[in-house]
Amino acid sequence: MRVKQISVFLENKSGQLADVGAVLAENNMNLRALSIADTKDYGILRVIVPDADGALEVLRTAGYTCKITDVLAVEIDDSPGGMARVLAVLSDAGISVEYAYAFISHKAGYAHMILRVSELEKTVDALAKAQIRTLEMNELLGK
Repeated sequence: MRVKQISVFLENKSGQLADVGAVLAENNMNLRALSIADTKDYGILRVIVPDADGALEVLRTAGYTCKITDVLAVEIDDSPGGMARVLAVLSDAGISVEYAYAFISHKAGYAHMILRVSELEKTVDALAKAQIRTLEMNELLGK
């Protein structure tokens, strides 16, 4: 149920994102999801790739400061209110969402939501009780 996400710290200047993309592409690392958050001076690129450990090594070798974080992948209905339902369950359980991002699933009628939460196991339990599926990495890959 946990998915490994790589966070890459980047200077907030032109070409940084392109350079990371090139490093991953040159090493045959395919992106499954990505999110970018920025401040005036730096940004945090968050990516989900099939081989997080391999990508971490490749990025560190290229000189990037990065780390792996455990996040949850959740299957949501690809319809109005799909995300709101998940967030309501977490709110009702007293779980804080540090950040989230979503993308369309390969499975028709569904989307995937990546969540970084305050309490991972409590979140898994709350979602299971609400019959909301958490996903393994192979499901994000469409396998």
